[in-house]
Amino acid sequence: MFKSIFITLVTLMFNLSLFGQATFTLESKTLGGNSTTTEEFNGFGCTGENTSPQLSWSNVPEGTKSFAITMYDPDAPTGSGWWHWVVFDIPSDVNELLKNAGNIEKRLMPKDAIQSITNYGVPGYGGPCPPENHGIHQYIITVHALKVDKLGLDENTNPAIVGYYLWNNTIAKASIITYYERKK
Repeated sequence: MFKSIFITLVTLMFNLSLFGQATFTLESKTLGGNSTTTEEFNGFGCTGENTSPQLSWSNVPEGTKSFAITMYDPDAPTGSGWWHWVVFDIPSDVNELLKNAGNIEKRLMPKDAIQSITNYGVPGYGGPCPPENHGIHQYIITVHALKVDKLGLDENTNPAIVGYYLWNNTIAKASIITYYERKK
């Protein structure tokens, strides 16, 4: 009897280690499945509050030396999408960004983190602002676990260059997708 209980426990522990592994996860306490005027950009015809969402991540992969956050709209009518937020050099001991940390003036971003320019042409968070009657756009917010402490870039680096460096240094990534639409 003891032998069968022992074998059952060992088998259960083995299966949990194979199938019950915790994965790198991104969550938000302030963002739901659809963005609101709280997140919406204020400019380009939009009148939102331009408040970046609170974000937190867990189950960080081994070897992570820093993080980056990106927010991308693949549905923008540009032929190449639209980068709404690009943050990198977030220290590895950080696992959360506060609500409105994307506002450069508030200084809520962790020390040494860099918010570079977006497709709006300025650094910091630039919320959703799809063209009126263009349909529902998806906004992909991603945390990248990086194998380097610093990317060696600055706040004037364009999103495509940052993306290239992220592609070369990402160990793992986790995303949240939210949607937004503007009707006339």
